Amino acid sequence: MAFPHRPDAPELPDFSMLKRLARDQLIYLLEQQHEVDKLYKVENKPALSSNEQLCFLVRPRIKNMRYIASLVNADKLSGRTRKYKVIFSPQKFYACEMVLEEEGIYGDVSCDEWAFSLLPLDVDLLSMELPEFFRDYFLEGDQRWINTVAQALHLLSTLYGPFPNCYGIGRCAKMAYELWRNLEEEEDGETKSRRPEIGHIFLLDRDVDFVTALCSQVVYEGLVDDTFRIKCGSVDFGPEVTSSDKSLKVLLNAEDKVFNEIRNEHFSNVFGFLSQKARNLQAQYDRRRGMDIKQMKNFVSQELKGLKQEHRLLSLHIGACESIMKKKTKQDFQELIKTEHALLEGFNIRESTSYIEEHIDRQVSPIESLRLMCLLSITENGLIPKDYRSLKTQYLQSYGPEHLLTFSNLRRAGLLTEQAPGDTLTAVESKVSKLVTDKAAGKITDAFSSLAKRSNFRAISKKLNLIPRVDGEYDLKVPRDMAYVFSGAYVPLSCRIIEQVLERRSWQGLDEVVRLLNCSDFAFTDMTKEDKASSESLRLILVVFLGGCTFSEISALRFLGREKGYRFIFLTTAVTNSARLMEAMSEVKA
Repeated sequence: MAFPHRPDAPELPDFSMLKRLARDQLIYLLEQQHEVDKLYKVENKPALSSNEQLCFLVRPRIKNMRYIASLVNADKLSGRTRKYKVIFSPQKFYACEMVLEEEGIYGDVSCDEWAFSLLPLDVDLLSMELPEFFRDYFLEGDQRWINTVAQALHLLSTLYGPFPNCYGIGRCAKMAYELWRNLEEEEDGETKSRRPEIGHIFLLDRDVDFVTALCSQVVYEGLVDDTFRIKCGSVDFGPEVTSSDKSLKVLLNAEDKVFNEIRNEHFSNVFGFLSQKARNLQAQYDRRRGMDIKQMKNFVSQELKGLKQEHRLLSLHIGACESIMKKKTKQDFQELIKTEHALLEGFNIRESTSYIEEHIDRQVSPIESLRLMCLLSITENGLIPKDYRSLKTQYLQSYGPEHLLTFSNLRRAGLLTEQAPGDTLTAVESKVSKLVTDKAAGKITDAFSSLAKRSNFRAISKKLNLIPRVDGEYDLKVPRDMAYVFSGAYVPLSCRIIEQVLERRSWQGLDEVVRLLNCSDFAFTDMTKEDKASSESLRLILVVFLGGCTFSEISALRFLGREKGYRFIFLTTAVTNSARLMEAMSEVKA
Protein backbone atom coordinates (compact mmCIF):
# COMPACT_ATOMS: atom_id res chain seq x y z
CA MET A 1 0.00 0.00 0.00
CA ALA A 2 2.08 2.91 -1.23
CA PHE A 3 -0.82 5.18 -0.25
CA PRO A 4 -1.07 7.03 -3.58
CA HIS A 5 -1.64 10.62 -2.59
CA ARG A 6 -4.46 12.67 -4.00
CA PRO A 7 -3.59 14.66 -7.13
CA ASP A 8 -3.88 17.83 -5.01
CA ALA A 9 -1.53 16.55 -2.28
CA PRO A 10 1.25 19.06 -1.45
CA GLU A 11 4.78 18.45 -2.74
CA LEU A 12 7.40 17.42 -0.21
CA PRO A 13 10.43 19.71 0.30
CA ASP A 14 13.71 18.62 -1.25
CA PHE A 15 15.90 17.41 1.63
CA SER A 16 18.95 16.69 -0.55
CA MET A 17 20.11 20.20 0.41
CA LEU A 18 20.75 18.92 3.96
CA LYS A 19 23.19 16.30 2.60
CA ARG A 20 24.98 18.89 0.46
CA LEU A 21 25.37 21.28 3.40
CA ALA A 22 26.74 18.49 5.62
CA ARG A 23 29.18 17.33 2.92
CA ASP A 24 30.48 20.85 2.23
CA GLN A 25 31.02 21.51 5.93
CA LEU A 26 32.92 18.24 6.39
CA ILE A 27 35.18 19.00 3.40
CA TYR A 28 35.88 22.43 4.91
CA LEU A 29 36.76 20.84 8.28
CA LEU A 30 39.06 18.27 6.67
CA GLU A 31 40.79 21.11 4.74
CA GLN A 32 41.99 18.75 2.06
CA GLN A 33 39.35 16.99 0.08
CA HIS A 34 41.18 14.12 -1.59
CA GLU A 35 44.04 13.19 0.69
CA VAL A 36 42.31 10.72 3.01
CA ASP A 37 44.62 7.73 2.95
CA LYS A 38 42.54 5.19 4.84
CA LEU A 39 39.35 4.98 6.90
CA TYR A 40 39.26 3.01 10.16
CA LYS A 41 36.26 2.20 12.32
CA VAL A 42 36.62 3.53 15.87
CA GLU A 43 36.67 0.36 17.98
CA ASN A 44 38.69 -1.17 20.80
CA LYS A 45 41.82 -1.94 18.83
CA PRO A 46 44.71 0.18 17.57
CA ALA A 47 44.47 1.91 14.19
CA LEU A 48 47.51 0.57 12.32
CA SER A 49 48.18 3.69 10.27
CA SER A 50 51.62 4.92 9.26
CA ASN A 51 50.27 8.39 8.44
CA GLU A 52 51.60 11.51 10.10
CA GLN A 53 48.07 12.85 10.61
CA LEU A 54 45.13 11.13 12.28
CA CYS A 55 41.64 12.57 12.10
CA PHE A 56 38.90 11.12 14.33
CA LEU A 57 35.28 11.64 13.28
CA VAL A 58 33.30 10.63 16.36
CA ARG A 59 30.13 10.98 18.40
CA PRO A 60 30.74 12.98 21.61
CA ARG A 61 30.95 9.91 23.87
CA ILE A 62 33.31 9.36 26.83
CA LYS A 63 34.38 5.89 25.60
CA ASN A 64 35.46 7.41 22.26
CA MET A 65 37.61 9.94 24.13
CA ARG A 66 39.29 7.15 26.11
CA TYR A 67 40.02 5.30 22.84
CA ILE A 68 41.60 8.39 21.26
CA ALA A 69 43.62 9.06 24.42
CA SER A 70 44.95 5.47 24.42
CA LEU A 71 46.20 5.90 20.81
CA VAL A 72 47.81 9.29 21.42
CA ASN A 73 49.46 8.12 24.64
CA ALA A 74 50.73 4.96 22.90
CA ASP A 75 52.34 7.19 20.25
CA LYS A 76 53.91 9.35 22.97
CA LEU A 77 55.38 6.28 24.71
CA SER A 78 56.94 5.07 21.46
CA GLY A 79 58.34 8.57 20.79
CA ARG A 80 56.19 9.12 17.71
CA THR A 81 54.99 12.61 16.74
CA ARG A 82 51.79 13.06 14.74
CA LYS A 83 49.07 15.64 14.25
CA TYR A 84 45.67 14.68 15.72
CA LYS A 85 42.33 16.20 14.91
CA VAL A 86 39.03 15.26 16.60
CA ILE A 87 35.81 16.18 14.78
CA PHE A 88 32.73 15.81 16.98
CA SER A 89 29.37 15.19 15.35
CA PRO A 90 26.76 16.57 15.77
CA GLN A 91 28.32 18.73 18.51
CA LYS A 92 31.17 19.03 20.97
CA PHE A 93 30.50 18.49 24.68
CA TYR A 94 32.52 20.01 27.50
CA ALA A 95 32.59 16.61 29.27
CA CYS A 96 34.52 15.13 26.32
CA GLU A 97 37.13 17.88 26.42
CA MET A 98 37.47 17.31 30.17
CA VAL A 99 38.30 13.63 29.55
CA LEU A 100 40.97 14.60 26.99
CA GLU A 101 42.41 16.96 29.60
CA GLU A 102 42.32 14.28 32.34
CA GLU A 103 44.14 11.88 30.02
CA GLY A 104 46.82 14.53 29.44
CA ILE A 105 46.32 14.89 25.66
CA TYR A 106 44.14 18.02 25.37
CA GLY A 107 47.10 20.07 24.16
CA ASP A 108 48.03 17.42 21.56
CA VAL A 109 44.73 17.37 19.66
CA SER A 110 42.75 20.02 17.83
CA CYS A 111 38.95 19.79 18.22
CA ASP A 112 36.21 20.74 15.75
CA GLU A 113 32.47 20.30 15.40
CA TRP A 114 30.55 18.85 12.43
CA ALA A 115 26.93 19.88 12.88
CA PHE A 116 25.54 16.97 10.83
CA SER A 117 22.38 16.35 12.83
CA LEU A 118 19.81 15.59 10.12
CA LEU A 119 20.15 12.51 7.94
CA PRO A 120 17.46 12.17 5.22
CA LEU A 121 16.58 8.46 5.29
CA ASP A 122 13.73 8.88 2.82
CA VAL A 123 11.69 11.53 1.01
CA ASP A 124 9.57 12.08 4.14
CA LEU A 125 11.86 10.83 6.94
CA LEU A 126 14.73 12.66 8.65
CA SER A 127 16.67 11.03 11.48
CA MET A 128 19.14 12.55 13.92
CA GLU A 129 20.56 9.02 14.42
CA LEU A 130 20.83 9.57 18.17
CA PRO A 131 19.59 6.27 19.65
CA GLU A 132 21.19 7.28 22.98
CA PHE A 133 18.79 10.23 23.28
CA PHE A 134 16.08 7.98 24.74
CA ARG A 135 18.13 6.62 27.65
CA ASP A 136 20.05 9.85 28.24
CA TYR A 137 16.93 11.97 28.61
CA PHE A 138 14.09 9.68 29.70
CA LEU A 139 16.15 7.63 32.18
CA GLU A 140 19.16 9.74 33.20
CA GLY A 141 17.46 13.13 32.87
CA ASP A 142 20.46 14.33 30.82
CA GLN A 143 19.39 17.37 28.79
CA ARG A 144 22.50 17.84 26.64
CA TRP A 145 20.87 16.63 23.38
CA ILE A 146 18.03 19.15 23.64
CA ASN A 147 20.29 21.86 22.25
CA THR A 148 21.11 19.55 19.29
CA VAL A 149 17.35 19.20 18.59
CA ALA A 150 16.88 22.99 18.83
CA GLN A 151 19.78 23.55 16.38
CA ALA A 152 18.28 21.00 13.95
CA LEU A 153 14.87 22.73 14.09
CA HIS A 154 16.59 26.07 13.57
CA LEU A 155 18.35 24.73 10.46
CA LEU A 156 15.05 23.37 9.08
CA SER A 157 13.22 26.63 9.67
CA THR A 158 16.11 28.54 8.04
CA LEU A 159 15.85 26.36 4.90
CA TYR A 160 12.11 25.60 4.74
CA GLY A 161 10.51 27.91 7.31
CA PRO A 162 9.16 29.77 9.02
CA PHE A 163 6.60 27.32 10.53
CA PRO A 164 3.37 29.28 11.15
CA ASN A 165 1.73 26.74 13.52
CA CYS A 166 3.57 24.93 16.33
CA TYR A 167 2.11 22.39 18.72
CA GLY A 168 3.81 20.18 21.26
CA ILE A 169 3.36 17.90 24.23
CA GLY A 170 5.90 16.75 26.79
CA ARG A 171 8.55 18.27 29.03
CA CYS A 172 11.37 17.65 26.54
CA ALA A 173 9.27 19.00 23.63
CA LYS A 174 8.64 22.22 25.54
CA MET A 175 12.34 22.71 26.39
CA ALA A 176 13.46 22.01 22.81
CA TYR A 177 10.79 24.39 21.50
CA GLU A 178 11.82 27.21 23.85
CA LEU A 179 15.53 26.81 23.02
CA TRP A 180 14.72 26.80 19.32
CA ARG A 181 12.59 29.94 19.67
CA ASN A 182 15.52 31.67 21.42
CA LEU A 183 17.76 30.80 18.47
CA GLU A 184 15.15 32.21 16.07
CA GLU A 185 14.95 35.48 17.99
CA GLU A 186 18.72 35.93 17.84
CA GLU A 187 18.62 35.79 14.01
CA ASP A 188 17.65 38.67 11.77
CA GLY A 189 14.16 38.75 10.31
CA GLU A 190 15.07 37.29 6.89
CA THR A 191 13.45 33.88 7.55
CA LYS A 192 10.32 35.43 9.05
CA SER A 193 9.59 37.36 5.88
CA ARG A 194 9.69 34.25 3.63
CA ARG A 195 6.71 32.21 2.54
CA PRO A 196 6.55 29.04 4.65
CA GLU A 197 6.92 25.66 2.91
CA ILE A 198 5.69 23.66 5.92
CA GLY A 199 2.49 24.86 7.63
CA HIS A 200 2.55 22.91 10.90
CA ILE A 201 5.14 21.43 13.25
CA PHE A 202 4.24 19.04 16.05
CA LEU A 203 6.73 18.06 18.80
CA LEU A 204 6.01 14.96 20.87
CA ASP A 205 7.89 13.19 23.69
CA ARG A 206 8.23 9.41 23.53
CA ASP A 207 7.05 8.99 27.12
CA VAL A 208 3.67 10.52 26.21
CA ASP A 209 3.01 7.20 24.46
CA PHE A 210 5.07 4.19 25.51
CA VAL A 211 2.27 1.74 24.64
CA THR A 212 2.57 2.10 20.87
CA ALA A 213 6.33 1.61 20.95
CA LEU A 214 5.93 -1.56 23.07
CA CYS A 215 3.52 -3.31 20.67
CA SER A 216 4.63 -5.91 18.10
CA GLN A 217 4.64 -4.38 14.63
CA VAL A 218 2.58 -5.94 11.85
CA VAL A 219 3.05 -3.54 8.93
CA TYR A 220 5.73 -4.79 6.54
CA GLU A 221 8.38 -2.13 7.22
CA GLY A 222 7.88 -2.48 10.98
CA LEU A 223 8.17 -6.26 10.80
CA VAL A 224 11.36 -6.01 8.74
CA ASP A 225 12.75 -3.69 11.44
CA ASP A 226 11.67 -6.00 14.29
CA THR A 227 13.10 -9.06 12.52
CA PHE A 228 16.27 -7.84 10.76
CA ARG A 229 16.92 -4.37 12.29
CA ILE A 230 16.91 -1.47 9.83
CA LYS A 231 19.96 0.75 10.46
CA CYS A 232 20.32 4.19 8.86
CA GLY A 233 17.71 3.27 6.27
CA SER A 234 19.33 0.00 5.16
CA VAL A 235 19.04 -3.63 6.20
CA ASP A 236 21.37 -6.63 6.04
CA PHE A 237 19.53 -9.57 4.51
CA GLY A 238 21.29 -12.83 5.36
CA PRO A 239 21.62 -15.99 3.21
CA GLU A 240 18.16 -17.17 4.34
CA VAL A 241 16.68 -14.19 2.46
CA THR A 242 19.07 -13.88 -0.51
CA SER A 243 18.94 -17.64 -1.32
CA SER A 244 22.72 -17.60 -1.72
CA ASP A 245 25.70 -17.98 0.59
CA LYS A 246 26.11 -14.20 0.84
CA SER A 247 24.48 -11.46 2.90
CA LEU A 248 23.31 -8.32 1.13
CA LYS A 249 22.92 -4.74 2.37
CA VAL A 250 19.73 -3.29 0.91
CA LEU A 251 18.64 0.34 1.01
CA LEU A 252 14.96 0.57 1.98
CA ASN A 253 13.34 3.75 0.74
CA ALA A 254 10.91 5.11 -1.83
CA GLU A 255 13.41 4.42 -4.65
CA ASP A 256 12.84 0.67 -4.17
CA LYS A 257 9.59 0.52 -6.14
CA VAL A 258 8.59 -2.92 -4.82
CA PHE A 259 9.24 -1.98 -1.20
CA ASN A 260 7.48 1.37 -1.57
CA GLU A 261 4.27 -0.42 -2.54
CA ILE A 262 4.26 -2.79 0.45
CA ARG A 263 6.03 -0.87 3.23
CA ASN A 264 2.80 0.42 4.87
CA GLU A 265 0.80 -2.73 4.10
CA HIS A 266 -0.44 -5.06 6.84
CA PHE A 267 1.70 -8.18 6.60
CA SER A 268 -1.29 -10.43 5.81
CA ASN A 269 -1.65 -8.63 2.44
CA VAL A 270 2.01 -8.65 1.40
CA PHE A 271 2.34 -12.20 -0.02
CA GLY A 272 -0.72 -11.74 -2.22
CA PHE A 273 0.64 -8.48 -3.57
CA LEU A 274 4.10 -9.91 -4.28
CA SER A 275 2.76 -13.00 -6.07
CA GLN A 276 0.56 -10.78 -8.27
CA LYS A 277 3.59 -8.61 -8.99
CA ALA A 278 5.60 -11.71 -9.94
CA ARG A 279 2.85 -12.79 -12.40
CA ASN A 280 2.79 -9.31 -13.98
CA LEU A 281 6.56 -9.35 -14.31
CA GLN A 282 6.49 -12.76 -15.98
CA ALA A 283 3.85 -11.47 -18.42
CA GLN A 284 6.17 -8.57 -19.36
CA TYR A 285 9.07 -10.99 -19.94
CA ASP A 286 6.81 -13.24 -22.05
CA ARG A 287 6.07 -10.39 -24.45
CA ARG A 288 9.50 -11.04 -26.02
CA ARG A 289 8.27 -14.20 -27.70
CA GLY A 290 6.36 -12.60 -30.52
CA MET A 291 8.81 -9.71 -31.17
CA ASP A 292 10.68 -8.95 -34.39
CA ILE A 293 14.33 -7.79 -34.29
CA LYS A 294 13.52 -4.05 -34.02
CA GLN A 295 11.04 -4.59 -31.19
CA MET A 296 13.51 -6.88 -29.41
CA LYS A 297 16.23 -4.22 -29.70
CA ASN A 298 13.91 -1.61 -28.15
CA PHE A 299 12.89 -4.04 -25.42
CA VAL A 300 16.51 -4.81 -24.49
CA SER A 301 17.63 -1.15 -24.52
CA GLN A 302 14.60 0.36 -22.79
CA GLU A 303 12.86 -2.19 -20.58
CA LEU A 304 15.04 -5.18 -19.78
CA LYS A 305 17.30 -3.46 -17.23
CA GLY A 306 14.29 -2.15 -15.28
CA LEU A 307 12.60 -5.57 -15.34
CA LYS A 308 15.77 -7.28 -14.07
CA GLN A 309 16.09 -4.77 -11.24
CA GLU A 310 12.42 -5.26 -10.31
CA HIS A 311 12.90 -9.03 -10.45
CA ARG A 312 15.88 -8.82 -8.08
CA LEU A 313 13.97 -6.66 -5.58
CA LEU A 314 10.91 -8.89 -5.82
CA SER A 315 13.01 -11.99 -5.02
CA LEU A 316 14.53 -10.23 -2.00
CA HIS A 317 11.20 -9.14 -0.53
CA ILE A 318 9.65 -12.59 -1.11
CA GLY A 319 12.70 -14.08 0.66
CA ALA A 320 12.29 -11.59 3.54
CA CYS A 321 8.59 -12.49 3.87
CA GLU A 322 9.35 -16.22 3.98
CA SER A 323 12.04 -15.65 6.62
CA ILE A 324 9.66 -13.52 8.74
CA MET A 325 6.93 -16.18 8.42
CA LYS A 326 9.30 -18.95 9.59
CA LYS A 327 10.45 -16.94 12.61
CA LYS A 328 6.95 -15.84 13.58
CA THR A 329 5.50 -19.36 13.25
CA LYS A 330 8.28 -20.64 15.51
CA GLN A 331 7.44 -17.94 18.09
CA ASP A 332 3.68 -18.62 17.92
CA PHE A 333 3.15 -15.02 16.87
CA GLN A 334 -0.65 -15.31 16.77
CA GLU A 335 -0.83 -16.20 20.46
CA LEU A 336 1.51 -13.30 21.29
CA ILE A 337 -0.61 -10.82 19.31
CA LYS A 338 -3.77 -12.14 20.98
CA THR A 339 -2.23 -11.45 24.42
CA GLU A 340 -1.16 -7.94 23.37
CA HIS A 341 -4.67 -7.14 22.11
CA ALA A 342 -6.17 -8.42 25.38
CA LEU A 343 -3.82 -6.11 27.33
CA LEU A 344 -4.73 -3.13 25.12
CA GLU A 345 -8.45 -3.79 25.55
CA GLY A 346 -8.22 -4.64 29.26
CA PHE A 347 -9.73 -8.15 28.93
CA ASN A 348 -8.53 -11.45 30.43
CA ILE A 349 -5.79 -9.81 32.48
CA ARG A 350 -5.23 -12.97 34.56
CA GLU A 351 -4.84 -15.06 31.41
CA SER A 352 -2.42 -12.51 29.96
CA THR A 353 -0.39 -12.52 33.19
CA SER A 354 -0.22 -16.35 33.03
CA TYR A 355 0.97 -16.10 29.40
CA ILE A 356 3.77 -13.70 30.47
CA GLU A 357 4.75 -16.07 33.34
CA GLU A 358 4.95 -18.96 30.89
CA HIS A 359 7.00 -16.79 28.51
CA ILE A 360 9.48 -16.12 31.33
CA ASP A 361 9.61 -19.76 32.47
CA ARG A 362 10.29 -20.99 28.95
CA GLN A 363 13.09 -18.39 28.66
CA VAL A 364 11.81 -17.31 25.24
CA SER A 365 13.77 -14.03 25.29
CA PRO A 366 14.79 -11.69 28.14
CA ILE A 367 13.97 -8.59 26.06
CA GLU A 368 10.56 -9.94 24.92
CA SER A 369 9.57 -10.95 28.46
CA LEU A 370 10.47 -7.46 29.73
CA ARG A 371 8.46 -5.85 26.94
CA LEU A 372 5.33 -7.83 27.83
CA MET A 373 5.71 -6.99 31.54
CA CYS A 374 6.02 -3.28 30.65
CA LEU A 375 2.95 -3.45 28.40
CA LEU A 376 0.97 -5.10 31.22
CA SER A 377 2.17 -2.47 33.69
CA ILE A 378 1.39 0.58 31.53
CA THR A 379 -2.02 -0.61 30.35
CA GLU A 380 -2.97 -1.53 33.95
CA ASN A 381 -1.66 1.70 35.51
CA GLY A 382 1.03 -0.23 37.37
CA LEU A 383 1.08 -3.83 38.61
CA ILE A 384 -0.54 -4.85 41.88
CA PRO A 385 2.29 -5.50 44.41
CA LYS A 386 1.72 -9.28 44.46
CA ASP A 387 2.02 -9.57 40.65
CA TYR A 388 5.00 -7.18 40.53
CA ARG A 389 6.97 -9.20 43.09
CA SER A 390 6.00 -12.54 41.57
CA LEU A 391 6.89 -11.58 37.96
CA LYS A 392 10.13 -9.89 39.03
CA THR A 393 11.21 -12.94 41.09
CA GLN A 394 10.39 -15.35 38.25
CA TYR A 395 12.24 -13.16 35.75
CA LEU A 396 15.40 -12.94 37.87
CA GLN A 397 15.34 -16.71 38.51
CA SER A 398 14.84 -17.44 34.82
CA TYR A 399 17.20 -14.92 33.20
CA GLY A 400 19.66 -14.19 36.01
CA PRO A 401 20.09 -11.77 38.94
CA GLU A 402 22.26 -9.45 36.80
CA HIS A 403 18.97 -8.01 35.48
CA LEU A 404 18.11 -6.50 38.87
CA LEU A 405 19.30 -2.98 37.97
CA THR A 406 17.20 -3.08 34.81
CA PHE A 407 14.04 -3.26 36.97
CA SER A 408 15.18 -0.14 38.81
CA ASN A 409 15.65 1.66 35.45
CA LEU A 410 12.21 0.60 34.18
CA ARG A 411 10.58 1.81 37.37
CA ARG A 412 12.36 5.19 37.19
CA ALA A 413 11.26 5.66 33.57
CA GLY A 414 7.65 4.74 34.44
CA LEU A 415 7.70 1.66 32.19
CA LEU A 416 7.32 -1.02 34.87
CA THR A 417 5.79 0.23 38.11
CA GLU A 418 4.04 -1.13 41.16
CA GLN A 419 0.72 0.26 42.36
CA ALA A 420 0.78 1.82 45.82
CA PRO A 421 -0.55 -0.61 48.42
CA GLY A 422 -4.18 -0.04 49.39
CA ASP A 423 -6.00 2.25 47.01
CA THR A 424 -5.18 2.29 43.35
CA LEU A 425 -4.67 5.75 41.93
CA THR A 426 -8.04 5.80 40.13
CA ALA A 427 -9.85 5.03 43.38
CA VAL A 428 -8.01 7.86 45.14
CA GLU A 429 -8.89 10.22 42.27
CA SER A 430 -12.61 9.45 42.44
CA LYS A 431 -12.66 9.97 46.24
CA VAL A 432 -10.81 13.27 45.92
CA SER A 433 -13.05 14.55 43.14
CA LYS A 434 -16.17 13.93 45.29
CA LEU A 435 -14.68 16.07 48.04
CA VAL A 436 -13.39 19.06 46.11
CA THR A 437 -14.12 21.09 42.99
CA ASP A 438 -13.03 19.78 39.60
CA LYS A 439 -10.23 22.31 39.26
CA ALA A 440 -8.74 21.49 42.65
CA ALA A 441 -9.19 17.76 41.97
CA GLY A 442 -7.22 18.20 38.75
CA LYS A 443 -4.34 19.79 40.64
CA ILE A 444 -4.35 17.11 43.33
CA THR A 445 -4.46 14.36 40.69
CA ASP A 446 -1.54 16.00 38.88
CA ALA A 447 0.39 15.90 42.15
CA PHE A 448 -0.42 12.20 42.57
CA SER A 449 0.50 11.47 38.97
CA SER A 450 3.81 13.28 39.03
CA LEU A 451 4.72 11.34 42.16
CA ALA A 452 3.88 7.98 40.66
CA LYS A 453 4.40 8.51 36.89
CA ARG A 454 1.06 6.81 36.22
CA SER A 455 0.02 6.07 32.68
CA ASN A 456 -3.81 6.34 33.01
CA PHE A 457 -3.93 4.37 29.76
CA ARG A 458 -7.48 2.99 30.18
CA ALA A 459 -8.98 6.43 30.78
CA ILE A 460 -7.04 7.98 27.87
CA SER A 461 -8.00 5.08 25.60
CA LYS A 462 -11.69 5.63 26.40
CA LYS A 463 -11.51 9.41 25.92
CA LEU A 464 -9.74 9.15 22.55
CA ASN A 465 -11.52 6.01 21.35
CA LEU A 466 -8.26 4.12 20.78
CA ILE A 467 -9.93 0.68 20.70
CA PRO A 468 -12.24 0.68 17.64
CA ARG A 469 -15.61 -0.99 18.05
CA VAL A 470 -16.01 -3.08 14.92
CA ASP A 471 -19.04 -5.11 13.80
CA GLY A 472 -17.71 -8.28 12.19
CA GLU A 473 -14.19 -8.65 10.78
CA TYR A 474 -11.88 -5.65 10.40
CA ASP A 475 -10.98 -5.49 6.69
CA LEU A 476 -7.19 -5.12 6.58
CA LYS A 477 -7.20 -4.89 2.77
CA VAL A 478 -9.28 -1.71 2.88
CA PRO A 479 -8.37 -0.05 6.20
CA ARG A 480 -10.94 2.28 7.68
CA ASP A 481 -8.67 3.98 10.22
CA MET A 482 -5.15 4.08 11.65
CA ALA A 483 -5.89 0.99 13.79
CA TYR A 484 -5.01 -1.20 10.79
CA VAL A 485 -1.32 -0.87 11.78
CA PHE A 486 -2.19 -3.05 14.80
CA SER A 487 -4.60 -5.39 12.97
CA GLY A 488 -7.59 -3.15 13.73
CA ALA A 489 -7.19 -3.59 17.52
CA TYR A 490 -5.70 -0.22 18.52
CA VAL A 491 -5.17 3.29 17.14
CA PRO A 492 -1.66 4.50 18.11
CA LEU A 493 -2.09 7.05 20.92
CA SER A 494 0.62 9.37 19.54
CA CYS A 495 -1.07 9.47 16.12
CA ARG A 496 -4.54 10.03 17.60
CA ILE A 497 -3.23 13.01 19.62
CA ILE A 498 -1.70 14.52 16.46
CA GLU A 499 -4.95 13.94 14.52
CA GLN A 500 -7.11 15.57 17.24
CA VAL A 501 -4.87 18.63 17.69
CA LEU A 502 -4.64 19.22 13.93
CA GLU A 503 -8.43 19.00 13.62
CA ARG A 504 -8.90 21.62 16.35
CA ARG A 505 -5.77 23.61 15.48
CA SER A 506 -5.17 23.71 19.27
CA TRP A 507 -5.42 21.68 22.51
CA GLN A 508 -8.88 23.10 23.14
CA GLY A 509 -11.29 20.40 24.26
CA LEU A 510 -8.41 18.05 25.09
CA ASP A 511 -7.73 19.37 28.61
CA GLU A 512 -8.78 16.13 30.27
CA VAL A 513 -6.54 14.05 27.96
CA VAL A 514 -3.59 16.37 28.62
CA ARG A 515 -4.20 16.07 32.37
CA LEU A 516 -4.37 12.26 32.19
CA LEU A 517 -1.07 12.31 30.27
CA ASN A 518 0.45 14.28 33.19
CA CYS A 519 1.32 17.04 30.70
CA SER A 520 -0.80 19.96 31.92
CA ASP A 521 2.27 22.22 32.02
CA PHE A 522 3.80 20.85 28.83
CA ALA A 523 1.15 21.13 26.10
CA PHE A 524 1.60 24.24 23.97
CA THR A 525 0.40 25.94 20.81
CA ASP A 526 2.05 28.84 19.00
CA MET A 527 0.22 30.24 15.99
CA THR A 528 1.24 33.17 13.85
CA LYS A 529 -0.75 34.90 11.13
CA GLU A 530 -1.23 32.60 8.19
CA ASP A 531 -1.45 35.31 5.55
CA LYS A 532 1.91 34.31 4.01
CA ALA A 533 1.22 30.54 4.17
CA SER A 534 -0.21 29.01 1.00
CA SER A 535 -3.03 26.47 1.28
CA GLU A 536 -0.52 23.88 0.00
CA SER A 537 1.99 24.56 2.81
CA LEU A 538 -0.80 24.34 5.41
CA ARG A 539 -1.31 20.71 4.39
CA LEU A 540 2.35 19.85 5.08
CA ILE A 541 3.02 18.76 8.66
CA LEU A 542 6.40 18.12 10.27
CA VAL A 543 6.11 15.70 13.21
CA VAL A 544 9.09 15.63 15.59
CA PHE A 545 9.44 12.55 17.83
CA LEU A 546 11.80 13.09 20.77
CA GLY A 547 13.04 9.72 22.00
CA GLY A 548 12.33 7.79 18.80
CA CYS A 549 9.40 6.82 16.58
CA THR A 550 8.33 3.45 15.16
CA PHE A 551 7.58 2.47 11.57
CA SER A 552 4.02 1.65 12.70
CA GLU A 553 3.47 5.29 13.68
CA ILE A 554 4.95 6.46 10.38
CA SER A 555 2.60 4.12 8.44
CA ALA A 556 -0.41 5.23 10.50
CA LEU A 557 0.26 8.93 9.83
CA ARG A 558 0.90 8.29 6.14
CA PHE A 559 -2.56 6.68 6.08
CA LEU A 560 -4.10 9.65 7.93
CA GLY A 561 -2.42 12.01 5.48
CA ARG A 562 -3.96 10.20 2.52
CA GLU A 563 -7.41 10.26 4.14
CA LYS A 564 -7.33 13.94 5.09
CA GLY A 565 -5.31 15.38 2.21
CA TYR A 566 -2.22 16.12 4.34
CA ARG A 567 1.41 15.10 3.81
CA PHE A 568 3.44 14.24 6.89
CA ILE A 569 7.20 14.65 7.22
CA PHE A 570 8.89 12.87 10.11
CA LEU A 571 11.87 14.01 12.14
CA THR A 572 12.99 11.61 14.86
CA THR A 573 15.95 11.38 17.22
CA ALA A 574 16.17 7.76 15.93
CA VAL A 575 13.85 5.09 14.56
CA THR A 576 12.93 2.79 17.43
CA ASN A 577 10.99 -0.37 18.23
CA SER A 578 10.11 -2.33 21.37
CA ALA A 579 13.42 -4.23 21.48
CA ARG A 580 15.52 -1.05 21.15
CA LEU A 581 13.45 0.57 23.90
CA MET A 582 14.05 -2.34 26.27
CA GLU A 583 17.76 -2.59 25.36
CA ALA A 584 18.19 1.12 26.14
CA MET A 585 16.84 0.47 29.66
CA SER A 586 18.73 -2.77 30.20
CA GLU A 587 21.89 -2.95 32.30
CA VAL A 588 22.77 -6.31 30.75
CA LYS A 589 24.27 -5.76 27.33
CA ALA A 590 23.51 -8.44 24.75
